[in-house]
Amino acid sequence: MTIKDLAKKTGYGVATVSRVLNNHPNVSEKARLSILKAVEESGFQINENAKQLKQQRATSILVVVKGTSNEMFGSLVEAIQSRIAETDYPLVVDYIDEDSNEVLRAVTLCREKKPLGILFLGGNSEHFIADFEKIEIPCVLVSNSASGLPFKNLSSVATDDRLAAKSAVDFLIGLGHRKMVMVGGDTENSDTAKLRYEGCVDSCTEHGINFDAKKDYCGVRFSYQDGYNATKRLIEEKRDFTALFAAADVMAIGAIRALCDCGLRVPQDVSVVGFDGLRLASFLVPKLSTVEQSVKLMAQRSVDILLDCIENKGKSLHETVPFTVRERESTRKI
Repeated sequence: MTIKDLAKKTGYGVATVSRVLNNHPNVSEKARLSILKAVEESGFQINENAKQLKQQRATSILVVVKGTSNEMFGSLVEAIQSRIAETDYPLVVDYIDEDSNEVLRAVTLCREKKPLGILFLGGNSEHFIADFEKIEIPCVLVSNSASGLPFKNLSSVATDDRLAAKSAVDFLIGLGHRKMVMVGGDTENSDTAKLRYEGCVDSCTEHGINFDAKKDYCGVRFSYQDGYNATKRLIEEKRDFTALFAAADVMAIGAIRALCDCGLRVPQDVSVVGFDGLRLASFLVPKLSTVEQSVKLMAQRSVDILLDCIENKGKSLHETVPFTVRERESTRKI
């Protein structure tokens, strides 16, 4: 009898049975008693030689985080850690600069750490097309869709960034705003930045609003400081706007500070909408209107899909999680 047989007999997952057999925590007393009873009834014995061989192999899950200042990814890492803590797998988190190549970094870490699977937080599709075939283990791209990429060992869980950004700008236009600017990321280097920019343009085009990408869009890094600097630049260039859409809450928070420092009031003079739904956004003065992503669901589905691929050789999946445009105090009708 194998662990899989015990799992089938008891109705519990392989990971739960393994935790009980190895006397690990994070198992309910009911599950523990049920599994131990099945062990006794079946005469199951752990193969110590196989156990030692397994311990010599890598058992970790690797998370490659693209960017060090994006707090959205910080929230995702926290949620992923909570989910992984329910398993026996150790978690290795590796942070790289948002301009770095996440796939080549993962290739290097596969040689060094030999993980069982990888979660990519953020990614550039060009990097995957060029180098992902070098990675053979199951992977999940989190927060970006990989549905258009031809890799059987790559899944993805993401928000529809383009639609969500369009919805945010639709919301501003619905409040009466016709003059707007956007602070976003580097559209050449980030799929997320590109899709959110395209969503903004989609909305403006649909409503007959002229959006000049060279003058009304600032592509910078995903950080408070860059959001601040980009907004000051727009003001100094004398752009005429009543609304600002930021591609991330950290940018929006920097933008509000810049508007305030330049003598403009939010939302009386300029309405601001962010993107991500950071917890901090609801504690600002004013509270930030934002596109709220389902961080907990995104993390849970990403880990579950990866574990299924590792443990059960499950097929790759590509899922889209819902979003909500959350109206708060940083926007007003004009």
